[in-house]
Amino acid sequence: MDHDLAGLAARQGVKQIKCYMKQLLSGIEHCHRHGVLHRDIKGSNLLINNEGILKIADFGLATFYDPGSKIPMTSRVVTLWYRPPELLLGATYYGVGVDLWSAGCILAELLAGKPIMPGRTEVEQLHKIFKLCGSPSEEYWKKAKLPNATLFKPQQPYKCCIVETFKGFPPSSMPLIQTLLSIDPDERGTATSALNSEFFSIEPVACEPSSLPVYPPSKELDVKLRDEEARRQRGLGGKANGADGARKIRNRPGRAVPAPEANAEIPANVDRWRVVTQANAKSKSEKFPPPHQDGEVGGRHMMDDGMPETSFSSSVFTSNASSTSTKSFGSSGGPSRRRNSKDGGAQIGPSRKFIRPFNGSTLGLSIDLLFKGKSENFGSRR
Repeated sequence: MDHDLAGLAARQGVKQIKCYMKQLLSGIEHCHRHGVLHRDIKGSNLLINNEGILKIADFGLATFYDPGSKIPMTSRVVTLWYRPPELLLGATYYGVGVDLWSAGCILAELLAGKPIMPGRTEVEQLHKIFKLCGSPSEEYWKKAKLPNATLFKPQQPYKCCIVETFKGFPPSSMPLIQTLLSIDPDERGTATSALNSEFFSIEPVACEPSSLPVYPPSKELDVKLRDEEARRQRGLGGKANGADGARKIRNRPGRAVPAPEANAEIPANVDRWRVVTQANAKSKSEKFPPPHQDGEVGGRHMMDDGMPETSFSSSVFTSNASSTSTKSFGSSGGPSRRRNSKDGGAQIGPSRKFIRPFNGSTLGLSIDLLFKGKSENFGSRR
């Protein structure tokens, strides 16, 4: 495959949008008919050859689903800019609507010439969605019962402004975009209903792929490398021309590219996300439930609170403020003592390898173990 849709759009622009969108929706329709959710539809996963044939690639996040059964799935899927609001709100029961939302984002992106909702974090992405598509109705909040609804429910409701924002788009495209970008996934219809929309039946109709022009190979990665090289050359030129080396180089505005952290379910990003959520449990922007079984990486067993089974620690503070002792019990059960040094800094024993956030459910057990160990083993070493 010579191109991907993201690279082709960034380098050449896409003229025959109907042709590519018809192929995309036909591919999604085929997947859904066979009980498969792709869960990562985006431009760089849509490959195109020089005959104009579009193929959906990268099924690394795909899963089988059955509309008639209630099986929980992870919400940590779909690259951020194309992720539907129900996943951002922590939904674990969903269906074909997640792929249709991504298709709607791509259609609007091709017509606009740039991504329509390039959020940097989950919270910012959700805010951009509400500002453009409107916030969910009260009926939807009650019906969906989403895990993160209390955290991200806006105080003031937003109205949908898709028509005003994209007033330069072809009129026949607006009903399809509004349908695919519906906040309620039940209102997005199906890939079949999207293919039967007025957008594909009104003139000019989608052309045959073989009639599309042939372009030099272009993929999203090629565009990134070319832009980076151009910026580097401009930087070298600025240093050579400026006597004091203070000449400022302004980069040409180009197509925005998702940050690496925006990619869905990459193992390194999942590990980084877990570390952030554990270290800063009070951050509202990262308060998402741990991935379910189909989203686990490396098969590591996780405890109920999403933390690896490593160790726990607790502290006992005596009445004397200057005398504080801490003991930690690792997975082997052996205690290690921690004492304050002369300069006030804490010295940690060699067996203390993990630091676990405080867990109230283990407080009683920790205190019992501490006093028992103190009376049996540390009575003479106060």
